[in-house]
Amino acid sequence: MSGSFFDTNVLVYLASGDPVKANRAEEVISGGGTISVQVLNEFTNVARRKMRMSWHEIQTFLSTLRDLLTVQSITVETHEAGLALAERYNFSTYDAMIAASAIEAGCDTLWSEDMQHGMALEKGLRIVNPFRSAI
Repeated sequence: MSGSFFDTNVLVYLASGDPVKANRAEEVISGGGTISVQVLNEFTNVARRKMRMSWHEIQTFLSTLRDLLTVQSITVETHEAGLALAERYNFSTYDAMIAASAIEAGCDTLWSEDMQHGMALEKGLRIVNPFRSAI
């Protein structure tokens, strides 16, 4: 098991006006990795509602991400695994689905600002906050 999986917040900071966090997000993403369709959807929602990006800007950004990163589909099995993770670790449903996708993709690192830094999950997945030292 090896590889990086990126939570939505890492992508949001990549597109943000925060130069420290944007640079750090670019640094960790430049090594490649995986995201899920859920992450693409969540980014789109934040980009429209909070960042006020145009549809063209969002589509261009998402296209670039899809070229750089592997996109993991969400299946019923992913959903069921996510529910089990939500119950076991007391995660929100959305965080649990991201963790389940990362496990399903065979990743060992889940880059996320929102989940507990250093937490070890099933099948060798560990949560790492990429911005911990940048704050």
